[in-house]
Amino acid sequence: MEGHIVITGATGVIGAELARRLIVCNEQVVVLARSPSAAREKVPGAAAWVQWDADMASGEWVACIDGAKAVIHLAGKPLLESRWTEEHKKECYDSRIESTRHMVAAIAAAKRKPGLFLSASAIGYYGSFEECGDTAELDESGPRGGDFLAKICIDWENAAQPAGEYGVRLVLLRTGIVLSTKGGMLQKMMTPFSFFLGGPVGSGQQCLSWIHLDDEVSCILDILDDSRYVGAVNAVAPVPASMSDFARELGSVMGRPSILPVPKLAVQLLLGEGAEYAVKGQRVVPGELMRNGFVFRYADLGEALKDLVANNK
Repeated sequence: MEGHIVITGATGVIGAELARRLIVCNEQVVVLARSPSAAREKVPGAAAWVQWDADMASGEWVACIDGAKAVIHLAGKPLLESRWTEEHKKECYDSRIESTRHMVAAIAAAKRKPGLFLSASAIGYYGSFEECGDTAELDESGPRGGDFLAKICIDWENAAQPAGEYGVRLVLLRTGIVLSTKGGMLQKMMTPFSFFLGGPVGSGQQCLSWIHLDDEVSCILDILDDSRYVGAVNAVAPVPASMSDFARELGSVMGRPSILPVPKLAVQLLLGEGAEYAVKGQRVVPGELMRNGFVFRYADLGEALKDLVANNK
């Protein structure tokens, strides 16, 4: 096989939509997944579904890297889906760093190197802040943070860096909060709003650097085809929003009040240490996307939420 696109994390919200759009564009998509049979149901129409897991340093999947047009590495254990224990934190860390090291090793061994290695990262790279005014806007040149999420992102990106030494175009996609009704923060917030119990989480002053699912996928497609993208790319909408503004917009779209804030203590009971990050945010802007002329379909938060809620995306 040659000229195909390899995707990890293709059964997740972003990966599944990305794979669908690539298949519609007649690209040969090879899905690497823990369960190929489950991936076949989630991503029909792919060229192949191959056994892969984050701790697999070898196997049939390695041959898929040879001759690929691109390797899009999105896999990683969800950080805020469970209460934070030392075991959970280690699993989140290892699922990102170890799997990326294995990917880079496979790229190094490939006779025909992929044209692009897009390795997921996150805006957690910049650290977390209590309020929108705690920091200036951060583009890709912003300083790295010093907390646990920043460490994950820094080490994640460092694990990917050697791919660039093999003549492969390397892009580190620092994604913000991806808005989708099929998973993530928006889906979780919609449930209490449905019962007239919605409101901002924490102080409400933390900054949310968000992006509509459709724009997240579109920016990956642009990166795939535009060689100007090299290095870090912030995948966020142009204008961040405070948590209070986000909750108010969501309530308006759903026809529900936004008057019952979720106190930090309640989040701590669910997430433990992870609550520190659930009630903080980052004020990040898409410097590289804007410089390269990327056009956001949903730059306005209200319009993004209307589309998502109305169309169940």
